[in-house]
Amino acid sequence: MSIARVQWPEKITTGDVVKVRMLIQHPMDTGYLQDFTGKVVPRNVIRLVTCTLGDKEVFRIEPSSGISANPFFEFYVRATATAEFKIVWTDDKGAKGQHLQIFKVS
Repeated sequence: MSIARVQWPEKITTGDVVKVRMLIQHPMDTGYLQDFTGKVVPRNVIRLVTCTLGDKEVFRIEPSSGISANPFFEFYVRATATAEFKIVWTDDKGAKGQHLQIFKVS
């Protein structure tokens, strides 16, 4: 199971453009690596990450095997109102992850 961490400033006022920093713990196995016995570790990378703020999608990425383990992403959003911030991702094995956090605007 993957875990996500999200960070933004503590104090956000309406109209601010806010930097969102996001890290997802995931091995991002490329399919080229071998384990200690010489067996190839099967490919397992995150296929899709979407972030929504309230009911609007604010970020979407389709990473490839060129992204390192525990991928880190930064993007900006304009703060309009307090809303639920939701991250959803899916990997090659079909495993899905989700992270919810409240984006509080004062």
